[in-house]
Amino acid sequence: MAGAIIENMSTRKLCIVGGILLVFQVIAFLVGGLIAPSPTTAVPYMSVKCIDVRKNHHRTKWLMPWGPNHCKKLKDFDEAVSRQIEANDIVFAVHVPLPTKEMSPWFQFMLFIMQLDIAFKMDNDLRENAEITLDVSLAYRDDTFSDWQEIAHAIENRKLKCTFSSPKTVESEGRHYDCDFLPFMEIGSVAHKYYLINIRLPVNERKGINVGIGEIKDIRLVGIHQNGGFTKVWFAMKTFLTPSILIIMVWYWRRITLMTRAPVLLEKVIFALGISMTFINIPVEWFSIGFDWTWMLLFGDIRQGIFYAMLLSFWIIFCGEHMMDQNERNQLSGYWKQVGPIAVGSFCLFIFDMCERGVQLKNPFYSIWTTEVGTELAMAFIIVAGICLCLYFLFLCFMVFQVFRNISGKQSSLPAMSKARRLHYEGLIFRFKFLMLITLACAAMTVIFFIVSQVTEGHWKWGDITIQVNSAFFTGIYGMWNLYVFALMFLYAPSHKNYGDDQSNGDLGVTSGEELQLTTTITHVDGPTEVYKLARKEAQE
Repeated sequence: MAGAIIENMSTRKLCIVGGILLVFQVIAFLVGGLIAPSPTTAVPYMSVKCIDVRKNHHRTKWLMPWGPNHCKKLKDFDEAVSRQIEANDIVFAVHVPLPTKEMSPWFQFMLFIMQLDIAFKMDNDLRENAEITLDVSLAYRDDTFSDWQEIAHAIENRKLKCTFSSPKTVESEGRHYDCDFLPFMEIGSVAHKYYLINIRLPVNERKGINVGIGEIKDIRLVGIHQNGGFTKVWFAMKTFLTPSILIIMVWYWRRITLMTRAPVLLEKVIFALGISMTFINIPVEWFSIGFDWTWMLLFGDIRQGIFYAMLLSFWIIFCGEHMMDQNERNQLSGYWKQVGPIAVGSFCLFIFDMCERGVQLKNPFYSIWTTEVGTELAMAFIIVAGICLCLYFLFLCFMVFQVFRNISGKQSSLPAMSKARRLHYEGLIFRFKFLMLITLACAAMTVIFFIVSQVTEGHWKWGDITIQVNSAFFTGIYGMWNLYVFALMFLYAPSHKNYGDDQSNGDLGVTSGEELQLTTTITHVDGPTEVYKLARKEAQE
């Protein structure tokens, strides 16, 4: 009778906790959908063709597309030909942002992609696999009268991938090619109010530089930055969730240290998962508002990589520690086959990120995809990481199948037990299945909302209410994984309740003073738990 009361109380607590977490999950989605604006904004920029008549093209003077000190402009290249202006004397200038606007540190990052308007001309056709050389410079200033300060200068090459739908005849001259967008620039902070981009297309026929690239009419840029309103909501969520996870971590580890035994592997992995979640949560982004920290994008990728590697490792160890017929448990070395692919895949993605965003810390115009060697290297890292991920999921699915098969086998022994003991074991099995169900739900929600955010227009409008789907995806999924880690530490913290000698030695069948807890693999000072002893006995048989 006592065991039934204990299990009913525990199940009721589980339902209450689940209900509270569900409420917070709904709130996390609503915060992004109803309060936050769209995560990013795309702004189109049309470059202005400036004439650079200075000797040797000194870069100490920057060419402004508009304003009181704007450059001498060209309407089109026909004017340049009539005025005998060479291609090396033409600079494409872009001012960021548009007139009367200012950039803000709340925008967090800037990503630019380039589109070339290339016209077909019989005597200047676009060659197959043509490559364009860009001489690009980036500068900043924080008011409208100061001198421009250089941030970066580089000479970059980009491969042109263009198609021409009409026949290449004299009648088709003037029609434009359909060209793919080109990666142009990415910087990890927006610490200044104004930015200036100067782009030159140097021509050297002897070296074959910018020869056979067609007749370029215009250069267009699309600038993408994070919305300031979304940044504030995101920072607020991080600031709220950081102490929440820290408090449950302290409480969880304190419960473990009060035990008379050493922490077991599953408890250590759950605690490590909490640390990795806290590492993501700590709102160091607040400092990016006052400091020019261009490495924040790379730092964010590293933090996410650590968390996902820890999460994948936890799922493997969690299943392994619940395989009741496994004799060697509670040792990390027993999982090297399953954890190995996680480590290899994470390392490959880290190297890829360092080759891309790591180099961009010095040269924001760099892209690993612009060269054949870089593309092959990047694809190699991604393919290896993909193979490792596939191997991991094969191992995980196999282990989940084994766990459920073993649990089903053990359930056949439950009818022979007393009612209280049977309820105790059924409770343990129920909690395992409950957590597996929550894990699958979290993974499914992540995939579903990612797909929805990609195929929708970014928002849904119901009457007067506008729901930002992309913002809801970011805040909802971020909140969901925080709640997942919170629930893990709450449900798997050791219990210190002692239900008395009579109850302990009665129907429940455990030793006096033994502590009840959710995991089936905890080993006490007085010996293994009853579930573990039952499992090992049947395994030996």
